Amino acid sequence: MPDLTHFAITRKWPAQHPDRLQLYSLPTPNGVKVSIMLEELGLPYEAHLVNFETSDQLSPEFIATFPNNKIPAILDPNGPGGEPLALFESGAILLYLAEKTGQFIPADAAARYETIQWLMFQMGGIGPMFGQVGFFTIFAGRDFEDKRPRDRYVAESRRLLGVLNQRLETRAWVMGDAYTIADIAIFPWVRNLIERYHAGDLVGMQDFAHVTRALAAFVARPAVQRGLTVPQRS
Repeated sequence: MPDLTHFAITRKWPAQHPDRLQLYSLPTPNGVKVSIMLEELGLPYEAHLVNFETSDQLSPEFIATFPNNKIPAILDPNGPGGEPLALFESGAILLYLAEKTGQFIPADAAARYETIQWLMFQMGGIGPMFGQVGFFTIFAGRDFEDKRPRDRYVAESRRLLGVLNQRLETRAWVMGDAYTIADIAIFPWVRNLIERYHAGDLVGMQDFAHVTRALAAFVARPAVQRGLTVPQRS
């Protein structure tokens, strides 16, 4: 049985099943990327809710293991060389799990790097820009009288949706017929932009039919349906 007790985080969230991958998360667009990936892979895992309302992510135990105090994060008892591995950053976790299992990432080197390229497109573009739109639609920024900052992020979000829409014009998924970590990274954010931020009309989602079609296919996947609710909010 793997010994995870030397990881400080297990003092706050004890592992009931230390032989399973430990997930520390919240069902946010970034958080569900990893729970969806784990559900798609069928890997045994144990989910722990990191409650932002009680600042769990700022606890000494969390920061000692994951110094950037962000979710999602994992502790894999069966990491490289059979040693436990603690890992944060959703994109890094998706890439790690894909390479660990040989699933949802192409074996061909060129296609693999192209997939990573689209993963970075989400990490560096879609996530930050859509998140800023959310700030101006449902969080504190909605009260700003000056709409120019909001409109700047809306315009960039539209541009990114246009890039994605063009990519999907002749493809079922970002990489073609194969569903990959690029899709698992991107579509939770597209869904969030519409359902959580209520920004579909603001960004003109009606102009991005291919994105809408792929989003519907994504959300219809059983593993996605399960992953979207992990961890359960208390």
